[in-house]
Amino acid sequence: MDSPAQPRIVPCPTCGGDSIFAPSNNWRPFCSQRCRQIDLGAWANEDFRVEASPPVEDDSLPH
Repeated sequence: MDSPAQPRIVPCPTCGGDSIFAPSNNWRPFCSQRCRQIDLGAWANEDFRVEASPPVEDDSLPH
């Protein structure tokens, strides 16, 4: 007999706890709505940033 597939368990990006990565988890990849909201708040506060070089001014363009 075939046994049902085991759900994939991944670490929650916020707390690091176990999170079920399956359609049954409404908050995936997070473990809970709380962790999802914490992550959203971090984005809103601009806590996550991508490093970039300052823009280079192009002297050939008219001012």
